[in-house]
Amino acid sequence: MRALLALGSNLGDRLATLSAAVGTLGEAIVAASKVYETPPWGDADQPAYLNMVVMVEGESDWLAVARGLEEAAGRVRDPERRFGPRTLDVDVIMVWDPAPVLSADPELTLPHPRAHQRAFVLVPWLELDPWAELPGHGFVADLLRDPGLAADARDVVAVGTVAS
Repeated sequence: MRALLALGSNLGDRLATLSAAVGTLGEAIVAASKVYETPPWGDADQPAYLNMVVMVEGESDWLAVARGLEEAAGRVRDPERRFGPRTLDVDVIMVWDPAPVLSADPELTLPHPRAHQRAFVLVPWLELDPWAELPGHGFVADLLRDPGLAADARDVVAVGTVAS
C-alpha cells in the first residue's frame, strides 16, 4: 500500500520539525519532494509554512502514523483556529492499494477533500510524479493551470531538501 503524505510546519524550527518527521518515517519513504516555503492557507494571520510531500509504502494505518508524527512534534489543535499555526501538520492526501482508495469516511476522506485547492500540496506532488492524478479532479498538472491555483503556485518557493 502506498500513500502520499503532505507535511507542513510554521512554528518553531520548521526545517528541524520536517526533518524529524521524515526521519521517523525512515525506510517507509519511497520519495520525498523538496521543501517549499509557502504563505499560510485558510488563516493569513500566522507565519509562513515549510511544506513538502512524501510518498510512503507499507502496511500502515497512515492516519495513525500522521497523528503520531504530529503528536511527537508537540502539535496542539486549536478548535478556534482550524487552519491556524502548528508545529506539524500531516495530511493523508491519497492512498493506493494498488488502485486509488476512495473513502467518504469523515475520519479519513480519500482523496483529501481539499487537496485540489492547495498549491502547496500539488506543486511538490507534481515534482514527485509529473503524471499524478487526483481522482475526481484530474491530472495535477492540469489543476495547477487553473488561474487561482496558478497564482497560488507562484508563491510556492523551493527552499531546500530534507534527507530521507
